[in-house]
Amino acid sequence: MGEGSGRVARSGGLTGPGGPGGDTRARSATVRVFIALAPPDDAKDELAEALGPAYEAYPRMRWNRIEDWHITLAFLGELPVATVPLLRQPLADLAASRRPVELVLRGGGHFDDRVLWSGIDGDLEGLHGLATEVRAVVGECGIPFEGRPLRPHLTLARARRDDPSSVPEAAAGLAGFTGRRWRAERLHLVGSDFGRGPGPIRYRDIESWPFGGG
Repeated sequence: MGEGSGRVARSGGLTGPGGPGGDTRARSATVRVFIALAPPDDAKDELAEALGPAYEAYPRMRWNRIEDWHITLAFLGELPVATVPLLRQPLADLAASRRPVELVLRGGGHFDDRVLWSGIDGDLEGLHGLATEVRAVVGECGIPFEGRPLRPHLTLARARRDDPSSVPEAAAGLAGFTGRRWRAERLHLVGSDFGRGPGPIRYRDIESWPFGGG
């Protein structure tokens, strides 16, 4: 989400350097990858509406675009581009074997007064179980990553270094928020394959797979 903007059109994905709406930065030999769930549009709309006062009050915060809102299950960091295809079939098989988890966006919080997030509620046992299986798939593919404990959240914004108060205040404003219950219908492999330039890193789905019947 653009800085100081309450909403960003979802239709504008990255189409590649030089393409319509594309990024002019050079592609990188590596891709920053994570595996995630994404709330549906109606759940995002509820949260965006609740964030309206914060968008107005804290325009200097680095707000994430709505289309970049994900619940990360495993962050793999920078991978060689050629490594990514190894994940496709195993993740597709995993998704097909699992029922969707039902989740709720609830409340807000922050990490170190710098990162604003919305909390996750609902089937947390199912969410943790899914994350464990996703991480096992990554390991079976021979891809090393830092397996930090899962702290389910949806990152919304980051504060600038000279702004120590905006994030805690915005988090307090979300304390009473509870969104609708929703089903995570797909497992997403997400990445940014654009070179690191002066602008924000923007992510896109590399691929996603529907959950099956379990």
